[in-house]
Amino acid sequence: MISLGIRLVVLVLLVAFLVTPQSFAPLFVPLTQNGAPPIYNQGRLIDIALSHLGIVAVTTLASTIVAVSLAIFVSRPAGAEFLPLSRSIANVGQTFPPIAVLALAVPILGFGAKPTLVALFLYGLLPIFENALVGLTTLPPVVIDAADGMGMTPLQKLWRVELPLALPVILSGIRLSAVISMGTATIGSTVAATTLGEVIIAGLTSSNFAFVLQGGMIVAVLAVLVSDAFGVLERWASKRAGQQRPASA
Repeated sequence: MISLGIRLVVLVLLVAFLVTPQSFAPLFVPLTQNGAPPIYNQGRLIDIALSHLGIVAVTTLASTIVAVSLAIFVSRPAGAEFLPLSRSIANVGQTFPPIAVLALAVPILGFGAKPTLVALFLYGLLPIFENALVGLTTLPPVVIDAADGMGMTPLQKLWRVELPLALPVILSGIRLSAVISMGTATIGSTVAATTLGEVIIAGLTSSNFAFVLQGGMIVAVLAVLVSDAFGVLERWASKRAGQQRPASA
């Protein structure tokens, strides 16, 4: 309960800071020099934070759809031979760092959010794919046999047994991908995407540590809160899977 209380306080403070950042200006004045503004003033922090969250949400959703679909496909007998190819596709984002993907994507897609979306999408595939594959291929044989004994079709077995039982592991991969993307999205500002990286970059270029701290702090708090939210979903899914497992068996 203490941990939950602390997180709620942090969430309230974050929202308050994003809505009325000038109220916190006295806290950041000691971090400025030569009369520099203590609060980022080149855009509304709440708009930048929402844009940052939107980019992460879109890319995480896209990565989840593609990665889970690939994991389902290669975990079926008909798709097993495509496992090496699917792993290679999922590894593309890890092979090429996001900054390299941005450099390659900008000449094709131009500046803005699109190159960032591509980079984060590719970077988020691997943890979701690997977790989904583990979750779908390590189910207790007795549960699968019970589903077969009940006369379920392959599609019924997938939706009613396999995915619900694998969901906690899949959510763990999605959580990891989302948290990584939350931090990595900051580089999108180097190609004119609206992310919290612009607050950090503005602070670095003007030697204003207050801006750097604000951008980094918001990203860090958002990452923790997103991780906590997925943690709650994981526990719910684990509890539900535990309840279903004996019934299925």
